[in-house]
Amino acid sequence: MSNLLALGQQNPESASDPFSMALLAMRGSGAVNGVSRLHGKVSRQLFQSIFPRWPEAEVPIGHITNGVHVPIWDSTEADNLWTEACGKLRWDGDLKKIEEDIRRVPDARLWQMRTASRKSLVEFIRTRLTRQIAGQGASGQEIDEAERVFEPDTLTLGFARRFATYKRPNLLLHDPDRLLAILTNRARPVQLVIAGKAHPHDAQGHQMIRQWIEFIRHTPARSRVVFLSDYDMRMTEHLVRGVDVWLNTPRRPWEACGTSGMKVLVNGGLNLSELDGWWAEAYTPAVGWALGDGREHGDDAAWDAAEAEQLYPVLEQQVIPEFYNRDDAGVPLDWIHRMRESMALLTPAFSATRCVREYSEKHYVPLAAAYLRRNSHGHEAAESLLNWRRQVSDHWSRLRFGSVQVESEGAEHRFQAQVYLDELNPDAVQVELYAEPLEGCDPVRHIMVRGEQLVGESAWSYSAVVSADRPPADFTPRVIPFHPEAFVPLEAKEILWYQSLVSG
Repeated sequence: MSNLLALGQQNPESASDPFSMALLAMRGSGAVNGVSRLHGKVSRQLFQSIFPRWPEAEVPIGHITNGVHVPIWDSTEADNLWTEACGKLRWDGDLKKIEEDIRRVPDARLWQMRTASRKSLVEFIRTRLTRQIAGQGASGQEIDEAERVFEPDTLTLGFARRFATYKRPNLLLHDPDRLLAILTNRARPVQLVIAGKAHPHDAQGHQMIRQWIEFIRHTPARSRVVFLSDYDMRMTEHLVRGVDVWLNTPRRPWEACGTSGMKVLVNGGLNLSELDGWWAEAYTPAVGWALGDGREHGDDAAWDAAEAEQLYPVLEQQVIPEFYNRDDAGVPLDWIHRMRESMALLTPAFSATRCVREYSEKHYVPLAAAYLRRNSHGHEAAESLLNWRRQVSDHWSRLRFGSVQVESEGAEHRFQAQVYLDELNPDAVQVELYAEPLEGCDPVRHIMVRGEQLVGESAWSYSAVVSADRPPADFTPRVIPFHPEAFVPLEAKEILWYQSLVSG
């Protein structure tokens, strides 16, 4: 039992060290990933201490960004358009063809779909709100007003999710008067639908919901903003199908991925989101709008206020004018262009089709093959791994570097290193040159070639030639465990670095 518990502890030697399900899962896995590129990066930072002396970039946590099952979330109008353009089995085939096909849809047809989807949402909101307030004992006049909220041709924003503090669902309420002015602009009105729940024990979440309800109750724009209670998946279907813009305002980097914004893509909805989670990798100016500077600011109230002040002008100066600037046929051409780019580029990229395929190619198929190899021929491969692991553990503390030299000539650096292995089989390790990644690049890992065994020693000479496009001081020799069937460093996290470099 103690051995099992140790798999979930960072320091099993300490009786007070807490048990972590995350550590248990990692130590029992052949691969670990975050659910977005940014989540993978944050996770490597969080778990770097589990892999001491390994660079953050090599902490064995990658990423596969989530995707949504698109057919669940498309409206009838959107499904008809996609079927016309791409065929009924579009999500079962080559996703690249989807991008090509959707680009051929005429502007007017895209706008017809978007208008019909918004109209369906308005009908749903009126019905749902009427039932909601009737159950709360509303007067006849209030019920009549609920039956007339929203307009089918008005720009519709949506915000629906769990009301948690880090999601900042009240960012738009930072300046209520400015929000009111946006909603009630006669020439270019905006309507806002909000929905969500808070955890039963989250007092702050409940307070944020009350703030919205109070704003709606006392605003002269009651026909332009609604809060729908009893948020569930069925309601989500209606909202993501009909809104023009989906708002998401979390504090970076607390949104691991966030899939709600992916669900509007198939319906021609656009995203206005914090550069967090999936949007940090999906966003370009051609497909939507972004908040934030792409950096982390914690729960700084001043930064929350600054981002709220950033949100209003994005709406006032970019989103709203683009929606209402129309050609002679009443079609907002710039808006349609952005819709088309979002639908063509993002819908396939953030679909479950891509997600499952990526899991299969990166993890499921390779790991299934590894499992079969380890269990073949009477478990010979598994026994080999176990013996290797014991040998590495027994000898590692006595491994050391001897002399290391580098000579630079022309376009090349030539490295020579002596490595003492304390009777450990040299096939059980790999000697490398390592260089930290440059901006936007991967780390450099160059395997050194084993040469002659040093006379009378359990030591070998290793050599490597690398390009001189980086200075020799950028490269550090190191030794890591190696077995052709092992996942390093998940299954063997030892590492030995050379401490100083002598140029010759």
